[in-house]
Amino acid sequence: MVTGTAGFIGSALAKRLLERGDEVVGIDNVNDYYDVNLKLARLEQFKDHPGYTDLRIDLEDRDAILAAFAKYQPQRVVNLAAQAGVRYSLENPYAYIDTNIVGFINILEGCRHHHVEHLVYASSSSVYGANTDMPFSVHQNVDHPLSLYAASKKANELMAHTYSHLYGLPTTGLRFFTVYGPWGRPDMALFMFTKNIFAGEPIDVFNHGKHRRDFTYVDDIVEGVTRTLDKVAEANPDWSGETPDPATSSAPWRVYNIGNSSPIELLRYIEVLEECIGKKVEKNLLPMQPGDVPATWADVQALTDDVDYKPATPIEQGIARFVEWYRDYYKV
Repeated sequence: MVTGTAGFIGSALAKRLLERGDEVVGIDNVNDYYDVNLKLARLEQFKDHPGYTDLRIDLEDRDAILAAFAKYQPQRVVNLAAQAGVRYSLENPYAYIDTNIVGFINILEGCRHHHVEHLVYASSSSVYGANTDMPFSVHQNVDHPLSLYAASKKANELMAHTYSHLYGLPTTGLRFFTVYGPWGRPDMALFMFTKNIFAGEPIDVFNHGKHRRDFTYVDDIVEGVTRTLDKVAEANPDWSGETPDPATSSAPWRVYNIGNSSPIELLRYIEVLEECIGKKVEKNLLPMQPGDVPATWADVQALTDDVDYKPATPIEQGIARFVEWYRDYYKV
């Protein structure tokens, strides 16, 4: 079972799982947070696949979610459905509680009552919040989120831990670092920049372009998700309550960073995009936005140690593939 299959990462993951022979029950409410047609086009990629079941339900619809678990009895679950976006959480905080908190408890309950072997769920690099010690490590304390989105993702990690502890449900949280690539989200920088460059319009560049982000190509993310899904979370036998490690537990619970592990300055990212499109763009250099952080950088050593994860796509290659997809999809 994969939730968020009409989404950017969810659709890419569902495609990969189907290609390797898994049966996938996909859940998405196809809401209008951004262009519904893009979401439907993602789903079109596998709508006729015999191994795919398409369910259009809300994560917060308790009865519908539990009925789906009862009917399909999934062995493993990947929860990628969420209300995304740091900035939108300043405008519509309730959306984050409904989907990311209420929705997640419904997934946890479904897993618990139907003896799911492993739950993998999306967390976020935003949980590091006010931390400035780079690179961000899963062994750091993450108690100072700077947005409600980040707080909801940290809450997911805590909720998962209680279910791992109380019911022995193996759970793995993946802290995604700025994902980009073909079929990406229109509310993210790469998409907005590309749209404006093709339209000959200026782009808004926050923090005067000095942001550093650990941009991670979608295929590298999907590879990491698949590998963690296949390696069921286990308890750490050396875990101690006296010196608690924030990344592991005496319960079958894990959290990992999943990123490219090589931060790039935003101005360089834009430069590569200009090269790929073959046009320069006028930049409106603006101050930092509320809830944002100046830099992200993933320490992925734990993921490398446990599942041999190695991100392989440089931004030059990843942005070129995105531009190629964008030209084809929007016929520009």
